Amino acid sequence: MASPPTKQSILHLYHSMLRTSQSFSSYNFRHYFVRRTKEMFRDIQKETDEAKLAAFYAEKAKELAVLKRSAIVNRLYGGWKLVVEDQKPSRERSDS
Repeated sequence: MASPPTKQSILHLYHSMLRTSQSFSSYNFRHYFVRRTKEMFRDIQKETDEAKLAAFYAEKAKELAVLKRSAIVNRLYGGWKLVVEDQKPSRERSDS
């Protein structure tokens, strides 16, 4: 059996998943995956069973790879920004 992941490696995985979730161009996907990632890692935070931690880490590492590929595809085919997203202010030209 493989050794259980360290707290630092789980935190690294968590931050990688959050960073990847933030890279989606679609507002809905981005916020869904950020919220989902936070909920998943909140549930495992107090787990002490090494077998469950190892299984969780392996599953989420595979999921991170899928998330990265999905984010790339989403950026390639991303649509327009929604009204609820922060829009960059457009500069108006003054004729005076």
